[in-house]
Amino acid sequence: MGATCDCDQTRFRKKEISSGAVYHHFFKWSHDGSLKTVWQHSILTLGAELNLSELNLDGTHTLAKKGGESVAYQGRKRGKTSNILPIMDANGYVVASTGILAGNHNDAYQLKPHLQTAFKQMKRLGLPIAGAYFNADSAFDTRAARKTCFNHGVIPNIPENQRNRKQPKRGRKRLFNAEVYRRRFTAERTFAWVDKFRRLLIRFERYDACFLGAHYIAFAMINLRHVVAKSLNEPEPLQWYFLLAEEERDQVRQC
Repeated sequence: MGATCDCDQTRFRKKEISSGAVYHHFFKWSHDGSLKTVWQHSILTLGAELNLSELNLDGTHTLAKKGGESVAYQGRKRGKTSNILPIMDANGYVVASTGILAGNHNDAYQLKPHLQTAFKQMKRLGLPIAGAYFNADSAFDTRAARKTCFNHGVIPNIPENQRNRKQPKRGRKRLFNAEVYRRRFTAERTFAWVDKFRRLLIRFERYDACFLGAHYIAFAMINLRHVVAKSLNEPEPLQWYFLLAEEERDQVRQC
């Protein structure tokens, strides 16, 4: 009897998920675009929560311990890094992102095609970005970047980089709203949220697709955390009745 019971328990025991199976699906979903689709649907789920009157661009370097694609030495970090440039709305939600840049390039490297891709992605999702302020620091002050913003109906709000010219610009100064630019701190707050995902503090993935896939998971969780918290705090149908005091329940019964 004891042997039979052991066999029955072994037969119906749930098979444990191995770490290899988890990474297999993560690798697959990173390369076929599934994780990117999840992140894009998180943007659509936000709906009215988005504030697209301001778009904030900034970059963050991540140390790469194992090398791989788009990895190069960065003197300021004193190590090999990769750079990613996400775009956040005024509330800090990640609404677009560029590809991966090697650490030896500055932030403005190939900025025009990256901005074109990001703006097209947002328009493809139906996000109304026309007329929005595009906040970025002086490292992104290039003619190509400003022209790309104007072509997509976005107002570049970038402080002028004095190193781009030997003499002061003649004529009318470029538009720059310091008050709007001051609210760009939400991008730093979003980076602090991303840093809470310890897997992203140091890059171990050799493939850009896997490194981006991990960021897509983080972006989706950041975008949806307020939505999930709101749904948990809202009482379910008829749940409000059980939250009332006994006297209030009697009043409801009489009505």
